[in-house]
Amino acid sequence: MSRTGIIGILAVLLVIACTFLPWSYVESRHLTFTGMNGTGSNYGEPGRLSIILSVLAIVIFVIKNKWVSRINLFIVGFLVAWTFRNMLLYSRCEIGECPQPGIALYVSLGAALVAFACVLFTRSPK
Repeated sequence: MSRTGIIGILAVLLVIACTFLPWSYVESRHLTFTGMNGTGSNYGEPGRLSIILSVLAIVIFVIKNKWVSRINLFIVGFLVAWTFRNMLLYSRCEIGECPQPGIALYVSLGAALVAFACVLFTRSPK
């Protein structure tokens, strides 16, 4: 396996780890939101889709095929879009309440971008 494949797998594992860390904190209601715990809000559990996409990306990083590499580009691109959406959703102000965003939001977006770069720079078989 190439270096970019290993770095991509590690970045995707970091995205999975960030789903269990605090994403934002609302002081007025004393609520801490993670990707898997949205109790007290209408956010749901967006960490589940992040985990599903990350596991698919890990499986596809291991398989060496031209078409599978193209599918991985789509999956990791969707993971980047999903983590960016989560960052916008969990850090926005609503009705005068501004949550304190956690560092895990930004780390997960950064890790997804690193995984996307690894997919782009991994050589696919001809």
